[in-house]
Amino acid sequence: MNASAARSAGPQLKTSAGFGQALRNSLTMAYRGLLKIRHTPEQLFDVTLQPIMFTLMFAYIFGGAISGDVQNYLLVIIPGILVQTVITTSIVTGVQLREDMEKGVFDRFKSLPIARIAPLAGALMADTVRYAIATVLTFTVGYLMGYRPEGGLGYVAVAGLIVMVCAWSISWIFAFFGVIARTASSVQGVSMMVLLPLTIVSNAFVPVHTMPNRLQKFFNVNPVSHLVAAVRELVNHGSFGWDVAVALTGAAVIVAVFAPLTVRAYMRRT
Repeated sequence: MNASAARSAGPQLKTSAGFGQALRNSLTMAYRGLLKIRHTPEQLFDVTLQPIMFTLMFAYIFGGAISGDVQNYLLVIIPGILVQTVITTSIVTGVQLREDMEKGVFDRFKSLPIARIAPLAGALMADTVRYAIATVLTFTVGYLMGYRPEGGLGYVAVAGLIVMVCAWSISWIFAFFGVIARTASSVQGVSMMVLLPLTIVSNAFVPVHTMPNRLQKFFNVNPVSHLVAAVRELVNHGSFGWDVAVALTGAAVIVAVFAPLTVRAYMRRT
């Protein structure tokens, strides 16, 4: 009786973290993610080489056949390459998350006085830097090749921000895969199997009206097509169209659905 009373009277360990502490811990984990990139810069090969290689290849191989010349095709391909590169980059979130869980990194985090959600939130925050790098490089390569967006720098910045927001929302899907999957390779395989058809069978590289009617119906419901169209409206015409609202609404729906699922699955696994 005395022993139990002494235990109840002793100091109680804090089992949950407040919002302020969770935010600080998440920022610390995000900084950890940036340090990993600094120590292993080859992790940036996808966001640095892909926009350069794809823009050059698509522009000079398909530009004349699709749009008559390279300059006209840049109006089509730069928004498409931007969306494809940034969205594909979001796969890394799930892959690295699964790798850290396999190596026992998250088990070690459990012994630290930090919010349990911090490693997951920090990883999602750190990946926004990758999205920013891919966005800047894509527009830079296009500019060097002669691409001049009529919307101006302001609309280019808005378009880049919208793509980054949508990519961040999609990263919740891959984070969910990373938590529930058994291996990192399976996360990458499933993610590419989903993203590759969505990006290829879209308006990212070819005008919709040049495709067969059956494919055009899929183009019209493909969420990637709406995002690419939104970017083109902003950078090429300097206008906010219906596709911008569709893209942002879709991003909000993805976060509303997959953020709770990912957090719940993460809490169970850790």
